[in-house]
Amino acid sequence: MKDSEQSPRVRWALTSLSLAMLLPSLGASIANAALSTLALAFHASFQAVQWIVLAYLLASTTLIVSVGRLGDLLGRRRLLLAGICLFSAASALCGVAPELWLLIVARAAQGLGAAVMMALTLAIVGETVPKAHTGRAMGLLGTMSAIGTALGPSLGGILIHEFGWRAIFFANVPLALLTGLLAHRYLPRDQRAPTAERPRLDHLGTLLLALTLAAYALAMTIGRRGGLGSLNIALLLGALGGGAVFVLVERRASAPLVQLAMFRDGALRASLAMSALVSTVMMATLVVGPFYLARGLRLDPLKVGLVLSVGPLVAALTGVPAGRLTDRFGVRRATIAGLVAMVAGCCLLSAVQVTLGIASYIAAIAATAVGYALFLTANNTAVMAEVLPDRRGVVSGLLSLSRNLGLITGASLMGAVFARASGTSDVTTARPEAVVAGMRVTFVVAALLVLATLAIALRGQFSRAPRSVLPGVS
Repeated sequence: MKDSEQSPRVRWALTSLSLAMLLPSLGASIANAALSTLALAFHASFQAVQWIVLAYLLASTTLIVSVGRLGDLLGRRRLLLAGICLFSAASALCGVAPELWLLIVARAAQGLGAAVMMALTLAIVGETVPKAHTGRAMGLLGTMSAIGTALGPSLGGILIHEFGWRAIFFANVPLALLTGLLAHRYLPRDQRAPTAERPRLDHLGTLLLALTLAAYALAMTIGRRGGLGSLNIALLLGALGGGAVFVLVERRASAPLVQLAMFRDGALRASLAMSALVSTVMMATLVVGPFYLARGLRLDPLKVGLVLSVGPLVAALTGVPAGRLTDRFGVRRATIAGLVAMVAGCCLLSAVQVTLGIASYIAAIAATAVGYALFLTANNTAVMAEVLPDRRGVVSGLLSLSRNLGLITGASLMGAVFARASGTSDVTTARPEAVVAGMRVTFVVAALLVLATLAIALRGQFSRAPRSVLPGVS
């Protein structure tokens, strides 16, 4: 069949994948707008309702590699459809939940559905889009993820104001159903592997990895900001021990969840490390930005929300052009250009002055967001363009995991740097000059992290497709 005859079906398939990328980010960000409302509705403390966010985060992070591998074994299209159905059903259950505990359980189920979509959407691109257009497809998916992040808080606020908190969960249902219908109709059917050689899922490895990631995520998210308590340290030690046991188990497994031989290749290691470092930096804009805008510039909550949406909106507008640039100039040049733009943005953020007002902050955030969109598109393309068909799910899961772990680490690390540099135990009541001082130090650290990422990129190993996942290489 000619490309011109295939293009309408490819476009609809990309539409379904785009919606499948939008839903997880929208589901994560829209609930943040409702925490104060939910605390009142359930007569619960803020610490209790935080588990509405944590349950989603933990489920989507701890299981993302496992569901990617399961997609490789059972069929990515089939599992993606199941994940979309689970996300839709869990969203409906969130909307009708009469008790907080049930809402938290439903959010965990929703997070599992999100993990399936995040892990498998990137993997299915290779089966749907011609190789020469992979960058454009990755840019489109990055755009949809950014739109979901930007749209969540404002849409959540409108729905809560007009219809109540349950509407923010019900709103996901029709969108998920539309995504499922399009995916069922237009995504290519799974190719069946020979039944005699079909490997089984590594159940012990799956359990160990999930527990290890859960321990790390909890260590980074619970407790007080600005320091680690005894529970945090215990969880980190547990995560370290769990990681060591996981490596030992995977070395002996006949059908491992993650083939450790993949990590012998510098290209894959570099791409995953860069993804984690850049995500750590981007989280600083979400952690520090609200305090600077509210305390430093003294903006009201509405203006704070509007300014915070600039970054995701700029990233959304940059995604598709970034994909075209990646296809045209190659992943190495696009990656370096994106990181240089991020360094410039972080330097501008470290030098912002209260006297210059909102304009200087928006300009710095825009530069950082453009760089991030270009980097993310190029890095995802570099990793996924040449992956073996039977490993696309697990590699996509590892890529998404590196991003999630970077975001989790950034929330804790950059928050601690900001609190320490501000010289106050409670940044919510800090003086404007203390907040500005904290912001400067935080983004100096952020700039250094991006420079470290740029150093990895300039070594050039990532510009080749990872050898460990290329055909003919074990």
